[in-house]
Amino acid sequence: MANVQQSHQKTGDIAHHLLAHYAVHARDLPWRKRPGDGAADPYHIWLSEIMLQQTTVMAVIPYFERFTTRWRNFAELAACEDADLMAAWAGLGYYARARNLLKCARVVVADFGGQLPDNEESLKKLPGIGPYTAAAISSIAFGRRAVVVDANIERVVSRLFAISTPLPQAKPEITALMDSITPDQRSGDFAQAMMDLGAGICSVKAPACSSCPLKGSCQAFQAGNPEAYPVKLPKKARPARSGTAYWIERGGKVWLVRRKDSGMLAAMRALPDDGWNAKSDGTECPPFPAAWDLLPSTISHIFSHFSLEMQIAVTAWPQGSNPPLDGEWWDVNLLDKAGLPTLFIKAAKVALASGE
Repeated sequence: MANVQQSHQKTGDIAHHLLAHYAVHARDLPWRKRPGDGAADPYHIWLSEIMLQQTTVMAVIPYFERFTTRWRNFAELAACEDADLMAAWAGLGYYARARNLLKCARVVVADFGGQLPDNEESLKKLPGIGPYTAAAISSIAFGRRAVVVDANIERVVSRLFAISTPLPQAKPEITALMDSITPDQRSGDFAQAMMDLGAGICSVKAPACSSCPLKGSCQAFQAGNPEAYPVKLPKKARPARSGTAYWIERGGKVWLVRRKDSGMLAAMRALPDDGWNAKSDGTECPPFPAAWDLLPSTISHIFSHFSLEMQIAVTAWPQGSNPPLDGEWWDVNLLDKAGLPTLFIKAAKVALASGE
């Protein structure tokens, strides 16, 4: 393990140099306050941290701005309809986050008077908030000292101390070293400065080491091999699955169903499908007998734990009746208002293009 005691000797220099750099180069993000402008809004920090889980900053910004315009605080978000929240989240992915977002808002309103608790232990008891998110909120929104470690910070710390232990086994070591260099004051600014450093200068490939304020303390830079860190074990191959979506159209409208309340894409509007999931292919059995036409084009989609190749079968439904499965007719010109997951937006585009 890297020498934690040695890292304590560098704490002052690392924090001083990085915070000075952050004062000039901090990213301008809608949920942040500029360095020295006071504490950020806890609601904004909580919302942004949930959205940023496994999602890029650029993808999150427009969603964050729409959410905070529509739901300005915990009380307004807690009072919204589940379906409205899921529709607003559509396209951002990892939909369990959206369900936990609403659960958390309602707990905050019911149990904490609409005010987020300010300490890590209480935060970790709320739906959707794990150790990282609790630490980030506690330090950034409330100014409490906390050890914040995300993927960018893992990379920066791994290079600063040339950690040879591969991830994920290195996580406890990285956390201990981050603890050793986190200052008692302004730990929130320090965490955000580390995030910015990893997102910009200390990038995965071709890091701009000559511009780095910490190059004088960086063991990987001094050794001339920063891209060798963090050390990672070979990734396991992602399983490939196949399935079918069913496009049922009548008079310019398509039949949409509501997915189950648990599991993948839970409670969201979608096209009917043949039951594909992370562990198995779809059955290729339509939801009911009809004159199905299988389109020549397929769509590919990558989930966190598997990839999916999906074909689309289409049928025309006669006027005067509904298909024999629960659902609703939706105008094909208003599908952008249906809150479909990205996978089914892709399928809809293929189906609509086939009828042109």
